[in-house]
Amino acid sequence: MKTIYIVRHAKSSWEYEGIQDIDRPLKKRGIKDAYLLANVLKDKIKKPDAFIASCANRALHTGIIFCNVMGFPMANLKISKSLYSFSDGYLVKTIRALDDAYDSAIVFSHDHGINTFVNTFGSKPISHVPTCGVIGIQFDTEHWKNIKSGKTVLKEFPVNHKD
Repeated sequence: MKTIYIVRHAKSSWEYEGIQDIDRPLKKRGIKDAYLLANVLKDKIKKPDAFIASCANRALHTGIIFCNVMGFPMANLKISKSLYSFSDGYLVKTIRALDDAYDSAIVFSHDHGINTFVNTFGSKPISHVPTCGVIGIQFDTEHWKNIKSGKTVLKEFPVNHKD
């Protein structure tokens, strides 16, 4: 059994001029949402075996917050340049390449590809994964490279945890 948790990076800021897209930081709201959802996951799931983040500032910062809250060593957070991509295949390739020693992993990535992934591989249709949304999908396989249709086991969005 393999379980993947897909996290869309928290809300980022567009207010800075002259910086490249890859360098855009999180907004204050994004930071709050990342702490909120990390705490929700900490209490709801077993800590994943691997944490992988896109090299983009906003995804990496989201991943660091989750590492901090969930007690995962930041030194073991893997940073992936290929997750900062605007093609749909990057996420599938990243997940299928995971080490089979990991029974679970959490990936911090971007809008492009996440909706396609969760609707292709999950069992519940999800029209849109918002910023800092988390989707968990469990696969009945021993090898990541063999993932096919899975079962959606978690759907957590910030809006569901705010007063």
